[in-house]
Amino acid sequence: MDVQVANHCGVKSAAKPQSATECGLENAPKKKSRTRRGRRGKRRRGKKANEPPPFLPPEAEEGNIEYKLKLVNPTQYRFEHLATQLKWRLQEGRGEAVYQIGVEDNGLLVGLTEEDMKASLKTLRRMAEKVGADITLLREREVDCDRARRKIAEVLVRKVPDDQQFLDLRVAVLGNVDSGKSTLLGVLTQGELDNGRGRARLNLFRHLHEIQTGRTSSISFEILGFNSKGEVVNYSDSRTAEEICESSSKMITFIDLAGHYKYLKTTIFGLTSYCPDFAMLVVGANTGIAGTTREHLGLAMALKVPIFIVVSKVDLCGKSTVEKTVRQLERVLKQPGCNKVPMVVANPDDAVTAAQQFAQSSSVTPIFTLSSVSGENLDLLKVFFNILPPLSNSKEQEELMQQLTEFQVDEIYSVPDVGTVVGGTLYSGVCREGDRLVVGPTDDGRFLRLKVCSIHRNRSGCRVLRAGQAATLALGNFDRSLLRKGMVMVSPKMNPTICWQFEAAIVLLFHAKTFRRGFQVTVHVGNVRQTATVECLLGKEELRTGERAVVCFRFLKHPEYLRVGAKLLFREGVTKGIGHVTHLLPSTQNHVPDQNRNQNHS
Repeated sequence: MDVQVANHCGVKSAAKPQSATECGLENAPKKKSRTRRGRRGKRRRGKKANEPPPFLPPEAEEGNIEYKLKLVNPTQYRFEHLATQLKWRLQEGRGEAVYQIGVEDNGLLVGLTEEDMKASLKTLRRMAEKVGADITLLREREVDCDRARRKIAEVLVRKVPDDQQFLDLRVAVLGNVDSGKSTLLGVLTQGELDNGRGRARLNLFRHLHEIQTGRTSSISFEILGFNSKGEVVNYSDSRTAEEICESSSKMITFIDLAGHYKYLKTTIFGLTSYCPDFAMLVVGANTGIAGTTREHLGLAMALKVPIFIVVSKVDLCGKSTVEKTVRQLERVLKQPGCNKVPMVVANPDDAVTAAQQFAQSSSVTPIFTLSSVSGENLDLLKVFFNILPPLSNSKEQEELMQQLTEFQVDEIYSVPDVGTVVGGTLYSGVCREGDRLVVGPTDDGRFLRLKVCSIHRNRSGCRVLRAGQAATLALGNFDRSLLRKGMVMVSPKMNPTICWQFEAAIVLLFHAKTFRRGFQVTVHVGNVRQTATVECLLGKEELRTGERAVVCFRFLKHPEYLRVGAKLLFREGVTKGIGHVTHLLPSTQNHVPDQNRNQNHS
């Protein structure tokens, strides 16, 4: 059927032609041509071979993508059914849905006339108004069928936010030092281009030495909003963070991480603790892959964080230098260790396609080339962020919210007239003002009772915190000295257990010699970061680079709260490894007296 359709119809698109392997599509079979006319026909067909095929994958029952052939003058009963269907798709996409108009349920691109398309978009707008949403036309494509020009339209439907429950995506920003990470974030969030000397990044720095050196050493957060119509909402109109949150239906929270090698532990903590949905690797066009670029790429892949690449500073280089950097990136991404499919974004249509394929396939890696000074291709990145869907669907979100409350403590502050404040991410459950939780474990393994006085998200007040959201919680006059990073605040019903010793299935990524019993490493598990000793390697005496094993670790300083299945990353100098927690040893087994601990350490 697909071959018949391909012979009968052809699609004209504004998208840059891509090879079939890049799109993940099979080549249509070609007949052998023996005559001169046949060869000319083959050449003509070859010009259209790279265009998108006249069909899409069949419509899925679940998910936030809906196919509609046409929506022309529906009856009242049919309209109510369509509105209910839209509500379901919005729920599946956590407030976002994509409608393909002019497409049959089996994915065949039929197309509509100009008149039918206008009527269908008008009906879709009425449906969106009924469920409290807005629509944005992403792109229109022409379909040549039976010599009649028809169009298909791709429309983004986004719900107007209520009670600050906007869609929030977290993007970790990685890259080598001086690649332009903070400058790019400053331009995106402030709405003003850089002057070429780093003016745009000044508002992002938290410490004096960062301003003096121009290098990020701590983790900072910046927000970029999009309203229900897909328009950018940032600080350009002298808005406060609270106004940005109120006006936005979708929020991108950027986690600005350090690029210098001496701040690597801070970068790893940001990746493991703040649970980013995506990672943006920034590469300077003038330097190419240098410094910590490969290491940051490896960390994101080890933690299975989907990554896309931004080549910055294209205004400093000639076209040939930019192309050389892009080719270098493509070679690295295609290597056996990465197995990625690079996709260079050159126009708005590419940006729409990249956002959709990036969320559907972990192997697709979009590459943007832009300048924070001239603003070249900056709009393509904004289009990408606007359309980028969440990785988890509403069902997974609901399941997490049904569990007991668990909040990871990542930051601790003392605020005048407020008291102790903790920042972090709610891993599961729901947290409300006035909730009573327990926090721990302390150095002696206890959990202490406390009360949540108030909640702030993105610097504005919030009454309810749901699973997966990051926030700061005010704890009143709770003693700050009893808190530390790596603790958890959980529901008392959970009956949390402490862990001194645990087993993990690991892969040793690199080690200069042999990895054996007694070796000490810094272990990162979620928001936990502590030195641990290798107690034993189950079934083996030693490990070499690339080998796997189940290893028993023991924390040196104090017990921690861990979950079975949690991702683990450990390092010590050039030694690196990844894995996951497989078993927690009971507290009777894993508490080691101080005397023995000091003896083993020595």
